[in-house]
Amino acid sequence: MLDIELTIELLILLCSVAFAAGFIDAVAGGGGLLTIPALLSAGLPAHIALGTNKLAATFGSFVASLTFYRKKLFNLRYWRLSIVFTAVGAIAGTVVVDYLSPELLNKVLPVVIAATALYTLFNRVKPDHNIHLPQQSTNLKVKQCSQAVTLGFYDGIAGPGTGAFWVVSNTVLYKINLLLSSGVARAMNFVSNICSLTAFIFLGHVHFALGIAMGLCLMVGALIGSHYAIKLGSKFIRPVFISVVLLLTAKLLWQAWL
Repeated sequence: MLDIELTIELLILLCSVAFAAGFIDAVAGGGGLLTIPALLSAGLPAHIALGTNKLAATFGSFVASLTFYRKKLFNLRYWRLSIVFTAVGAIAGTVVVDYLSPELLNKVLPVVIAATALYTLFNRVKPDHNIHLPQQSTNLKVKQCSQAVTLGFYDGIAGPGTGAFWVVSNTVLYKINLLLSSGVARAMNFVSNICSLTAFIFLGHVHFALGIAMGLCLMVGALIGSHYAIKLGSKFIRPVFISVVLLLTAKLLWQAWL
């Protein structure tokens, strides 16, 4: 199934990356921009790297979403349509990725990760102090469904940066502040993670031992990061985050294309 030898040193390295990714994902979104390149660099085939990352990410996204929910920064009833369509999109994306060849994924994933990292680097979300959710309407439901199925599908087929895309699109579509946007992003990220993970398990693309070990470390990072996110926001983590991502991505691009 795998061509790698899972040594203690490699496990410690991947778990350390997972902890950092959990912290970053809870603060700014995009933890998969660290974990997926790390798993690919360790020698996992692309499909198994994606499936194992989903297992690890589910731990972190659960803790982060629960933290935001308890702080009343996510309204479950208000976003129920988004939950349903995120689930549909994530499952569809995972089924599609199963039909893609490992060689194609190994070449495409680094490009997707690099593009997402650059987008995150140059994007600047303007602060908004609106703490009220928009009134329910047909137009709002259309926005929720289209946003959810699109980002759910992306998370199912690739995943890196999904949380960041949720935050940005929430602030644009609904004019809500950054904390509320982050609460929605964390919750929807958990929905797409758990649905995509279920599909990956069914398809046999998960390394359970590695995924659980990384997931526990990612969960601790997410727990700490969620509290920091609520207190301080995401600006302090961005420079280090982008630097690490770009270095890892450059390594993957070199391996896949050169």
